[in-house]
Amino acid sequence: MKKTPWIVRLVQIVALLFALFGCLIVFIYTPFYSSLIVRALNYFVPVEVNEVAAKSQKMASLSDHESYEPGSDMWIARQAYLKVMEEAIQTKNAQDLMLVQARYKALQKNIEEDIQKEVEEKNRPQVPLLAPVVDQAEASSASEATVANVFDFNAKLDDEQMQYYIKFLKTHPVEMAASEPVDDEIFKDIALIQNQNENEKKATQAKPTHLSEPYAIVVLGGGLTLDKNGKDIVVNDYTRLRLEKTLTVEKQYKLPIVLSGVEAPYMQRWLAERGVEAKLLEDRSMNTCENTRFSSLLLQKKGGAPTVMLITDRYHMPRTRRLFALNGIETIAIEAPMPTHLTRWRPSEKNYDHSRRANYEMLATMRDMWVGTECREVP
Repeated sequence: MKKTPWIVRLVQIVALLFALFGCLIVFIYTPFYSSLIVRALNYFVPVEVNEVAAKSQKMASLSDHESYEPGSDMWIARQAYLKVMEEAIQTKNAQDLMLVQARYKALQKNIEEDIQKEVEEKNRPQVPLLAPVVDQAEASSASEATVANVFDFNAKLDDEQMQYYIKFLKTHPVEMAASEPVDDEIFKDIALIQNQNENEKKATQAKPTHLSEPYAIVVLGGGLTLDKNGKDIVVNDYTRLRLEKTLTVEKQYKLPIVLSGVEAPYMQRWLAERGVEAKLLEDRSMNTCENTRFSSLLLQKKGGAPTVMLITDRYHMPRTRRLFALNGIETIAIEAPMPTHLTRWRPSEKNYDHSRRANYEMLATMRDMWVGTECREVP
Protein backbone atom coordinates (compact mmCIF):
# COMPACT_ATOMS: atom_id res chain seq x y z
CA MET A 1 0.00 0.00 0.00
CA LYS A 2 1.41 3.31 -1.07
CA LYS A 3 2.04 5.73 1.80
CA THR A 4 0.54 9.23 1.53
CA PRO A 5 3.26 11.91 1.47
CA TRP A 6 3.37 14.07 4.56
CA ILE A 7 2.88 17.24 2.58
CA VAL A 8 -0.40 15.88 1.18
CA ARG A 9 -1.55 14.88 4.68
CA LEU A 10 -0.72 18.35 5.98
CA VAL A 11 -2.72 19.97 3.20
CA GLN A 12 -5.68 17.70 3.99
CA ILE A 13 -5.58 18.64 7.68
CA VAL A 14 -5.33 22.35 6.90
CA ALA A 15 -8.21 22.08 4.43
CA LEU A 16 -10.35 20.26 7.00
CA LEU A 17 -9.61 22.88 9.68
CA PHE A 18 -10.32 25.65 7.20
CA ALA A 19 -13.67 24.06 6.30
CA LEU A 20 -14.61 23.68 9.99
CA PHE A 21 -13.62 27.28 10.66
CA GLY A 22 -15.75 28.42 7.72
CA CYS A 23 -18.72 26.46 9.09
CA LEU A 24 -18.22 28.10 12.48
CA ILE A 25 -18.15 31.56 10.91
CA VAL A 26 -21.37 30.83 9.05
CA PHE A 27 -22.92 29.47 12.26
CA ILE A 28 -21.99 32.65 14.15
CA TYR A 29 -24.05 34.68 11.70
CA THR A 30 -27.14 32.52 12.31
CA PRO A 31 -29.73 33.15 15.07
CA PHE A 32 -28.88 29.81 16.71
CA TYR A 33 -25.30 30.41 17.89
CA SER A 34 -25.99 33.09 20.53
CA SER A 35 -29.03 31.20 21.82
CA LEU A 36 -26.91 28.07 22.25
CA ILE A 37 -24.26 30.00 24.20
CA VAL A 38 -26.87 31.55 26.53
CA ARG A 39 -28.45 28.16 27.15
CA ALA A 40 -25.04 26.72 28.04
CA LEU A 41 -24.21 29.63 30.38
CA ASN A 42 -27.54 29.33 32.19
CA TYR A 43 -26.95 25.60 32.62
CA PHE A 44 -23.30 25.55 33.69
CA VAL A 45 -22.84 28.82 35.63
CA PRO A 46 -23.67 28.25 39.33
CA VAL A 47 -25.90 30.78 41.13
CA GLU A 48 -26.05 29.21 44.60
CA VAL A 49 -25.82 31.91 47.26
CA ASN A 50 -22.74 32.00 49.48
CA GLU A 51 -24.25 31.39 52.92
CA VAL A 52 -21.42 33.18 54.76
CA ALA A 53 -21.79 36.32 52.65
CA ALA A 54 -25.60 36.09 52.93
CA LYS A 55 -25.34 36.84 56.66
CA SER A 56 -24.51 40.44 55.78
CA GLN A 57 -28.03 40.80 54.33
CA LYS A 58 -29.85 38.89 57.11
CA MET A 59 -31.54 41.96 58.63
CA ALA A 60 -33.68 42.12 55.46
CA SER A 61 -34.99 45.59 56.30
CA LEU A 62 -33.98 47.55 53.22
CA SER A 63 -34.93 51.20 53.17
CA ASP A 64 -34.19 53.77 50.48
CA HIS A 65 -34.59 56.68 52.89
CA GLU A 66 -31.60 58.85 53.72
CA SER A 67 -29.57 57.38 56.57
CA TYR A 68 -26.34 58.04 58.42
CA GLU A 69 -23.03 56.78 57.13
CA PRO A 70 -22.35 53.37 58.74
CA GLY A 71 -19.70 53.63 61.45
CA SER A 72 -20.22 57.35 62.05
CA ASP A 73 -21.10 58.73 65.48
CA MET A 74 -24.66 59.47 64.36
CA TRP A 75 -25.04 55.96 62.96
CA ILE A 76 -23.80 54.31 66.18
CA ALA A 77 -26.11 56.56 68.20
CA ARG A 78 -29.04 55.54 65.98
CA GLN A 79 -28.30 51.84 66.51
CA ALA A 80 -28.08 52.38 70.26
CA TYR A 81 -31.38 54.28 70.21
CA LEU A 82 -33.18 51.51 68.34
CA LYS A 83 -31.80 48.94 70.78
CA VAL A 84 -32.95 50.89 73.84
CA MET A 85 -36.29 51.62 72.19
CA GLU A 86 -36.81 47.89 71.59
CA GLU A 87 -36.30 47.28 75.31
CA ALA A 88 -38.67 50.15 76.17
CA ILE A 89 -41.38 48.77 73.88
CA GLN A 90 -41.59 45.69 76.08
CA THR A 91 -42.68 47.86 79.02
CA LYS A 92 -45.72 49.06 77.04
CA ASN A 93 -45.36 52.43 78.73
CA ALA A 94 -45.65 55.46 76.43
CA GLN A 95 -43.84 57.61 78.99
CA ASP A 96 -40.74 55.39 78.76
CA LEU A 97 -40.73 55.69 74.97
CA MET A 98 -41.03 59.46 75.11
CA LEU A 99 -38.22 59.62 77.65
CA VAL A 100 -35.89 57.57 75.44
CA GLN A 101 -36.72 59.73 72.44
CA ALA A 102 -36.05 62.95 74.37
CA ARG A 103 -32.66 61.58 75.45
CA TYR A 104 -31.91 60.60 71.85
CA LYS A 105 -32.57 64.14 70.65
CA ALA A 106 -30.25 65.45 73.36
CA LEU A 107 -27.60 62.93 72.28
CA GLN A 108 -27.91 63.99 68.63
CA LYS A 109 -27.48 67.63 69.66
CA ASN A 110 -24.31 66.79 71.63
CA ILE A 111 -22.84 64.87 68.68
CA GLU A 112 -23.61 67.72 66.27
CA GLU A 113 -21.87 70.17 68.61
CA ASP A 114 -18.80 67.89 68.82
CA ILE A 115 -18.68 67.60 65.03
CA GLN A 116 -18.89 71.38 64.69
CA LYS A 117 -16.02 71.82 67.16
CA GLU A 118 -13.87 69.37 65.19
CA VAL A 119 -14.58 71.27 61.96
CA GLU A 120 -13.63 74.59 63.58
CA GLU A 121 -10.47 73.04 65.02
CA LYS A 122 -9.40 71.76 61.58
CA ASN A 123 -10.03 75.15 59.98
CA ARG A 124 -8.02 77.01 62.61
CA PRO A 125 -4.56 78.12 61.33
CA GLN A 126 -1.77 75.94 62.69
CA VAL A 127 1.70 77.15 63.66
CA PRO A 128 4.29 74.87 62.04
CA LEU A 129 6.64 73.25 64.51
CA LEU A 130 9.80 71.29 63.99
CA ALA A 131 9.01 67.61 64.18
CA PRO A 132 11.33 65.46 66.30
CA VAL A 133 13.76 63.27 64.38
CA VAL A 134 12.59 59.66 64.43
CA ASP A 135 14.71 56.70 63.47
CA GLN A 136 13.41 55.21 60.19
CA ALA A 137 13.49 51.62 61.49
CA GLU A 138 11.52 52.57 64.60
CA ALA A 139 8.98 54.47 62.49
CA SER A 140 8.53 51.49 60.17
CA SER A 141 8.07 49.10 63.09
CA ALA A 142 5.53 51.40 64.73
CA SER A 143 3.65 51.76 61.44
CA GLU A 144 3.41 47.99 60.96
CA ALA A 145 2.12 47.55 64.50
CA THR A 146 -0.51 50.23 63.92
CA VAL A 147 -1.73 48.64 60.69
CA ALA A 148 -1.90 45.21 62.31
CA ASN A 149 -4.15 46.41 65.12
CA VAL A 150 -6.22 49.08 63.39
CA PHE A 151 -9.30 46.96 62.71
CA ASP A 152 -9.45 45.45 66.20
CA PHE A 153 -8.87 48.86 67.70
CA ASN A 154 -11.68 50.45 65.69
CA ALA A 155 -14.04 47.61 66.58
CA LYS A 156 -13.31 48.11 70.29
CA LEU A 157 -13.86 51.85 69.97
CA ASP A 158 -17.23 51.33 68.25
CA ASP A 159 -18.34 48.88 70.95
CA GLU A 160 -17.27 51.23 73.74
CA GLN A 161 -19.05 54.11 72.02
CA MET A 162 -22.20 52.02 71.62
CA GLN A 163 -22.20 51.16 75.33
CA TYR A 164 -21.68 54.81 76.24
CA TYR A 165 -24.62 55.88 74.09
CA ILE A 166 -26.85 53.15 75.53
CA LYS A 167 -26.01 54.32 79.05
CA PHE A 168 -26.73 57.92 78.01
CA LEU A 169 -30.13 56.92 76.58
CA LYS A 170 -31.04 55.09 79.78
CA THR A 171 -29.78 57.50 82.43
CA HIS A 172 -29.37 61.04 81.03
CA PRO A 173 -31.62 63.46 82.94
CA VAL A 174 -34.15 65.30 80.78
CA GLU A 175 -37.04 67.59 81.61
CA MET A 176 -40.42 66.73 80.10
CA ALA A 177 -43.72 68.50 80.50
CA ALA A 178 -46.52 66.33 81.85
CA SER A 179 -48.86 67.36 79.04
CA GLU A 180 -46.30 67.11 76.25
CA PRO A 181 -47.88 65.40 73.17
CA VAL A 182 -46.51 62.16 71.76
CA ASP A 183 -44.13 62.70 68.85
CA ASP A 184 -45.20 60.94 65.64
CA GLU A 185 -41.61 59.79 65.12
CA ILE A 186 -42.09 57.33 68.00
CA PHE A 187 -44.71 55.41 66.04
CA LYS A 188 -42.46 55.32 62.96
CA ASP A 189 -39.56 53.99 65.03
CA ILE A 190 -41.77 51.35 66.65
CA ALA A 191 -42.99 50.23 63.22
CA LEU A 192 -39.38 50.10 61.96
CA ILE A 193 -38.24 47.95 64.90
CA GLN A 194 -41.18 45.57 64.53
CA ASN A 195 -40.58 45.30 60.79
CA GLN A 196 -36.89 44.52 61.31
CA ASN A 197 -37.71 41.82 63.86
CA GLU A 198 -40.29 40.21 61.57
CA ASN A 199 -37.98 40.27 58.56
CA GLU A 200 -35.09 38.84 60.55
CA LYS A 201 -37.36 36.07 61.84
CA LYS A 202 -38.54 35.25 58.30
CA ALA A 203 -34.97 35.23 57.00
CA THR A 204 -33.92 32.86 59.80
CA GLN A 205 -36.82 30.48 59.23
CA ALA A 206 -36.60 30.48 55.42
CA LYS A 207 -35.12 27.41 53.75
CA PRO A 208 -31.78 28.02 52.01
CA THR A 209 -33.15 26.80 48.69
CA HIS A 210 -36.31 28.91 48.88
CA LEU A 211 -36.45 32.09 46.82
CA SER A 212 -37.71 34.82 49.13
CA GLU A 213 -39.70 37.87 48.09
CA PRO A 214 -37.56 40.54 46.38
CA TYR A 215 -36.57 43.61 48.37
CA ALA A 216 -35.27 45.81 45.56
CA ILE A 217 -34.83 46.23 41.82
CA VAL A 218 -31.16 46.35 40.79
CA VAL A 219 -30.44 47.83 37.35
CA LEU A 220 -26.95 47.55 35.87
CA GLY A 221 -25.72 50.30 33.57
CA GLY A 222 -24.80 49.37 30.02
CA GLY A 223 -22.83 52.43 29.02
CA LEU A 224 -23.14 56.08 27.99
CA THR A 225 -22.98 57.94 24.69
CA LEU A 226 -23.22 61.46 23.26
CA ASP A 227 -26.60 62.96 22.49
CA LYS A 228 -27.56 63.92 18.95
CA ASN A 229 -26.16 67.41 19.53
CA GLY A 230 -22.72 65.88 20.06
CA LYS A 231 -22.25 67.61 23.43
CA ASP A 232 -24.54 66.18 26.12
CA ILE A 233 -23.85 62.78 27.68
CA VAL A 234 -26.84 60.42 27.76
CA VAL A 235 -27.48 56.72 28.35
CA ASN A 236 -26.79 54.46 25.38
CA ASP A 237 -29.24 51.97 23.87
CA TYR A 238 -28.19 49.12 26.19
CA THR A 239 -28.84 51.22 29.30
CA ARG A 240 -32.01 52.77 27.88
CA LEU A 241 -33.62 49.39 27.22
CA ARG A 242 -32.79 48.25 30.75
CA LEU A 243 -34.40 51.39 32.13
CA GLU A 244 -37.50 50.88 29.99
CA LYS A 245 -37.81 47.40 31.48
CA THR A 246 -37.36 48.99 34.92
CA LEU A 247 -40.40 51.23 34.34
CA THR A 248 -42.54 48.16 33.72
CA VAL A 249 -41.22 46.22 36.71
CA GLU A 250 -41.43 49.18 39.11
CA LYS A 251 -45.04 49.82 38.14
CA GLN A 252 -45.92 46.26 39.11
CA TYR A 253 -43.84 45.76 42.27
CA LYS A 254 -43.21 49.26 43.72
CA LEU A 255 -39.80 48.34 45.15
CA PRO A 256 -36.75 50.53 45.87
CA ILE A 257 -34.54 50.91 42.78
CA VAL A 258 -30.75 50.49 42.89
CA LEU A 259 -28.86 51.95 39.92
CA SER A 260 -25.36 50.51 39.55
CA GLY A 261 -22.40 51.81 37.56
CA VAL A 262 -20.79 55.14 36.72
CA GLU A 263 -23.89 55.68 34.55
CA ALA A 264 -26.10 55.81 37.68
CA PRO A 265 -26.65 59.62 37.82
CA TYR A 266 -27.64 59.67 34.14
CA MET A 267 -29.91 56.67 34.69
CA GLN A 268 -31.52 58.44 37.66
CA ARG A 269 -32.18 61.52 35.52
CA TRP A 270 -33.71 59.38 32.74
CA LEU A 271 -36.10 57.72 35.20
CA ALA A 272 -36.96 61.03 36.89
CA GLU A 273 -37.99 62.51 33.55
CA ARG A 274 -40.54 59.68 33.34
CA GLY A 275 -41.88 60.09 36.85
CA VAL A 276 -39.94 57.33 38.63
CA GLU A 277 -37.64 58.14 41.57
CA ALA A 278 -34.54 56.03 42.20
CA LYS A 279 -32.84 56.97 45.48
CA LEU A 280 -30.16 54.27 45.81
CA LEU A 281 -27.19 55.07 43.58
CA GLU A 282 -23.99 53.03 43.32
CA ASP A 283 -21.97 55.21 40.96
CA ARG A 284 -18.39 54.09 41.48
CA SER A 285 -18.23 50.66 39.84
CA MET A 286 -16.30 50.33 36.57
CA ASN A 287 -17.05 46.68 35.69
CA THR A 288 -19.45 43.83 36.44
CA CYS A 289 -17.49 42.56 39.44
CA GLU A 290 -17.59 46.00 41.04
CA ASN A 291 -21.27 46.39 40.08
CA THR A 292 -22.16 43.37 42.18
CA ARG A 293 -19.78 44.00 45.05
CA PHE A 294 -20.51 47.69 45.55
CA SER A 295 -24.28 47.21 45.10
CA SER A 296 -24.20 44.45 47.72
CA LEU A 297 -22.37 46.75 50.14
CA LEU A 298 -24.91 49.51 49.50
CA LEU A 299 -27.83 47.15 50.15
CA GLN A 300 -26.15 45.93 53.33
CA LYS A 301 -25.69 49.49 54.61
CA LYS A 302 -29.32 50.31 53.85
CA GLY A 303 -30.66 47.42 55.94
CA GLY A 304 -30.11 44.28 53.88
CA ALA A 305 -31.77 42.62 50.87
CA PRO A 306 -31.42 38.82 50.64
CA THR A 307 -33.20 38.74 47.27
CA VAL A 308 -33.38 41.32 44.48
CA MET A 309 -34.78 41.60 40.98
CA LEU A 310 -31.87 41.94 38.58
CA ILE A 311 -32.28 43.78 35.28
CA THR A 312 -29.69 43.40 32.53
CA ASP A 313 -29.51 41.72 29.12
CA ARG A 314 -29.75 37.94 28.65
CA TYR A 315 -26.05 37.49 27.84
CA HIS A 316 -24.87 39.47 30.85
CA MET A 317 -27.31 37.77 33.23
CA PRO A 318 -25.59 34.42 34.08
CA ARG A 319 -22.24 35.99 35.03
CA THR A 320 -23.90 38.77 37.01
CA ARG A 321 -26.17 36.39 38.91
CA ARG A 322 -23.17 34.29 39.90
CA LEU A 323 -21.27 37.31 41.22
CA PHE A 324 -24.27 38.53 43.21
CA ALA A 325 -24.64 35.03 44.69
CA LEU A 326 -20.99 35.11 45.80
CA ASN A 327 -21.80 38.39 47.56
CA GLY A 328 -24.71 36.76 49.41
CA ILE A 329 -27.66 37.97 47.32
CA GLU A 330 -30.15 35.79 45.48
CA THR A 331 -31.39 37.22 42.18
CA ILE A 332 -34.58 37.01 40.17
CA ALA A 333 -33.61 37.44 36.51
CA ILE A 334 -35.51 40.09 34.53
CA GLU A 335 -34.06 40.17 31.02
CA ALA A 336 -33.95 43.46 29.15
CA PRO A 337 -33.95 43.37 25.32
CA MET A 338 -30.88 44.00 23.22
CA PRO A 339 -30.65 47.05 20.90
CA THR A 340 -30.90 44.68 17.91
CA HIS A 341 -33.24 41.72 17.44
CA LEU A 342 -32.29 38.29 16.19
CA THR A 343 -33.39 37.63 12.61
CA ARG A 344 -34.14 34.32 10.93
CA TRP A 345 -31.18 34.65 8.54
CA ARG A 346 -31.03 38.10 7.00
CA PRO A 347 -29.77 40.67 7.81
CA SER A 348 -27.10 38.51 9.41
CA GLU A 349 -25.25 41.53 10.88
CA LYS A 350 -27.88 41.75 13.63
CA ASN A 351 -27.32 38.11 14.51
CA TYR A 352 -23.58 38.75 14.64
CA ASP A 353 -24.16 41.52 17.24
CA HIS A 354 -25.76 38.91 19.50
CA SER A 355 -23.07 36.32 18.79
CA ARG A 356 -20.31 38.81 19.58
CA ARG A 357 -22.02 39.70 22.87
CA ALA A 358 -22.46 36.02 23.71
CA ASN A 359 -18.78 35.30 22.99
CA TYR A 360 -17.65 38.14 25.24
CA GLU A 361 -19.77 36.98 28.17
CA MET A 362 -18.74 33.35 27.66
CA LEU A 363 -15.03 34.25 27.78
CA ALA A 364 -15.54 36.65 30.72
CA THR A 365 -17.42 33.97 32.67
CA MET A 366 -14.70 31.40 32.02
CA ARG A 367 -12.09 33.91 33.19
CA ASP A 368 -14.04 34.69 36.38
CA MET A 369 -14.57 31.03 37.24
CA TRP A 370 -11.07 29.76 36.40
CA VAL A 371 -8.79 32.72 37.09
CA GLY A 372 -10.88 34.94 39.35
CA THR A 373 -12.05 38.53 39.18
CA GLU A 374 -10.01 41.67 39.52
CA CYS A 375 -11.90 44.52 41.10
CA ARG A 376 -11.63 46.82 44.08
CA GLU A 377 -12.81 45.47 47.42
CA VAL A 378 -14.45 48.72 48.52
CA PRO A 379 -15.64 51.78 46.55
